[in-house]
Amino acid sequence: MGDSATARIPTIRQVAMPKDANASGDIFGGWIMAQVDIAASVVAHQYTAMRVATVAVNSFQFKQPVFIGDLVSCYAEVVKVGTTSMTIEVEVFAERRRVEAPIKVTEATLTFVAIGEDRRPTPIRKS
Repeated sequence: MGDSATARIPTIRQVAMPKDANASGDIFGGWIMAQVDIAASVVAHQYTAMRVATVAVNSFQFKQPVFIGDLVSCYAEVVKVGTTSMTIEVEVFAERRRVEAPIKVTEATLTFVAIGEDRRPTPIRKS
Protein backbone atom coordinates (compact mmCIF):
# COMPACT_ATOMS: atom_id res chain seq x y z
CA MET A 1 0.00 0.00 0.00
CA GLY A 2 1.14 3.58 0.18
CA ASP A 3 0.52 6.90 1.83
CA SER A 4 -1.98 8.09 -0.78
CA ALA A 5 -5.68 7.48 -0.39
CA THR A 6 -6.87 9.37 -3.45
CA ALA A 7 -6.54 6.66 -6.12
CA ARG A 8 -8.06 3.79 -4.11
CA ILE A 9 -11.54 2.78 -3.06
CA PRO A 10 -11.90 2.42 0.72
CA THR A 11 -13.01 -0.88 2.18
CA ILE A 12 -15.14 0.97 4.73
CA ARG A 13 -15.82 4.62 5.65
CA GLN A 14 -17.23 6.02 8.85
CA VAL A 15 -17.69 9.47 10.40
CA ALA A 16 -16.16 9.67 13.88
CA MET A 17 -18.96 10.71 16.24
CA PRO A 18 -19.00 12.29 19.72
CA LYS A 19 -19.93 8.92 21.32
CA ASP A 20 -16.61 7.55 20.01
CA ALA A 21 -14.48 10.23 21.72
CA ASN A 22 -12.85 10.83 25.05
CA ALA A 23 -13.31 14.02 27.10
CA SER A 24 -10.60 15.80 25.06
CA GLY A 25 -12.39 15.19 21.77
CA ASP A 26 -9.96 12.57 20.49
CA ILE A 27 -11.46 9.37 19.13
CA PHE A 28 -10.73 6.32 21.28
CA GLY A 29 -8.04 4.02 19.89
CA GLY A 30 -10.36 1.08 20.53
CA TRP A 31 -12.93 2.54 18.12
CA ILE A 32 -10.26 2.80 15.42
CA MET A 33 -9.12 -0.75 16.18
CA ALA A 34 -12.70 -1.97 15.70
CA GLN A 35 -12.94 -0.22 12.32
CA VAL A 36 -9.62 -1.80 11.27
CA ASP A 37 -10.82 -5.26 12.30
CA ILE A 38 -14.07 -4.81 10.36
CA ALA A 39 -12.24 -3.63 7.23
CA ALA A 40 -9.78 -6.52 7.42
CA SER A 41 -12.60 -9.03 7.88
CA VAL A 42 -14.43 -7.66 4.82
CA VAL A 43 -11.36 -8.20 2.65
CA ALA A 44 -10.63 -11.62 4.15
CA HIS A 45 -14.19 -12.75 3.51
CA GLN A 46 -14.16 -11.33 -0.03
CA TYR A 47 -10.94 -13.22 -0.74
CA THR A 48 -12.16 -16.61 0.43
CA ALA A 49 -15.99 -16.41 0.73
CA MET A 50 -15.59 -18.51 3.86
CA ARG A 51 -16.10 -17.85 7.53
CA VAL A 52 -13.01 -16.09 8.88
CA ALA A 53 -11.82 -15.02 12.31
CA THR A 54 -9.14 -12.65 13.56
CA VAL A 55 -6.39 -14.66 15.24
CA ALA A 56 -3.69 -12.01 15.65
CA VAL A 57 -3.03 -8.32 15.50
CA ASN A 58 0.56 -8.40 14.30
CA SER A 59 1.16 -4.67 14.39
CA PHE A 60 -0.84 -1.55 15.09
CA GLN A 61 0.55 1.96 14.87
CA PHE A 62 -1.35 5.16 15.63
CA LYS A 63 0.31 7.97 13.65
CA GLN A 64 -2.09 10.89 14.16
CA PRO A 65 -5.17 11.51 16.30
CA VAL A 66 -8.68 11.22 14.90
CA PHE A 67 -11.21 13.89 15.89
CA ILE A 68 -14.98 14.11 16.12
CA GLY A 69 -16.36 14.73 12.64
CA ASP A 70 -13.41 13.25 10.73
CA LEU A 71 -14.36 11.01 7.83
CA VAL A 72 -12.35 7.86 8.50
CA SER A 73 -11.52 5.60 5.55
CA CYS A 74 -9.97 2.15 5.94
CA TYR A 75 -8.11 0.59 3.03
CA ALA A 76 -7.44 -3.12 3.42
CA GLU A 77 -5.72 -5.71 1.26
CA VAL A 78 -4.58 -9.31 1.50
CA VAL A 79 -0.78 -9.37 1.44
CA LYS A 80 -0.02 -13.03 2.23
CA VAL A 81 -1.96 -16.28 2.07
CA GLY A 82 -1.00 -19.50 3.80
CA THR A 83 -2.80 -22.82 4.05
CA THR A 84 -5.43 -21.75 6.59
CA SER A 85 -4.50 -18.14 7.34
CA MET A 86 -4.02 -14.85 5.57
CA THR A 87 -2.32 -11.59 6.46
CA ILE A 88 -4.19 -8.35 5.86
CA GLU A 89 -2.71 -4.84 5.87
CA VAL A 90 -4.97 -1.92 6.71
CA GLU A 91 -4.26 1.78 6.32
CA VAL A 92 -6.55 4.35 7.89
CA PHE A 93 -6.91 7.90 6.61
CA ALA A 94 -8.89 10.80 8.07
CA GLU A 95 -10.38 13.70 6.18
CA ARG A 96 -10.72 16.71 8.43
CA ARG A 97 -13.52 19.15 7.67
CA ARG A 98 -13.57 17.66 4.12
CA VAL A 99 -11.33 20.50 2.90
CA GLU A 100 -7.91 19.12 3.75
CA ALA A 101 -6.20 16.23 1.97
CA PRO A 102 -6.65 12.89 3.76
CA ILE A 103 -3.90 12.10 6.25
CA LYS A 104 -2.76 8.65 7.34
CA VAL A 105 -3.70 8.19 10.96
CA THR A 106 -3.19 4.46 11.55
CA GLU A 107 -1.70 1.37 9.96
CA ALA A 108 -2.08 -2.22 11.06
CA THR A 109 -1.41 -5.81 10.06
CA LEU A 110 -3.77 -8.59 11.13
CA THR A 111 -3.91 -12.33 10.63
CA PHE A 112 -7.18 -14.12 9.87
CA VAL A 113 -7.88 -17.83 9.73
CA ALA A 114 -10.49 -19.59 7.61
CA ILE A 115 -12.98 -21.49 9.74
CA GLY A 116 -14.78 -24.67 8.68
CA GLU A 117 -18.23 -25.84 9.70
CA ASP A 118 -16.60 -27.66 12.63
CA ARG A 119 -15.34 -24.22 13.79
CA ARG A 120 -11.73 -25.29 13.31
CA PRO A 121 -9.14 -23.86 10.90
CA THR A 122 -9.65 -25.12 7.38
CA PRO A 123 -7.76 -24.67 4.11
CA ILE A 124 -8.45 -21.39 2.34
CA ARG A 125 -10.30 -21.52 -0.95
CA LYS A 126 -9.94 -18.42 -3.12
CA SER A 127 -13.38 -17.24 -4.20
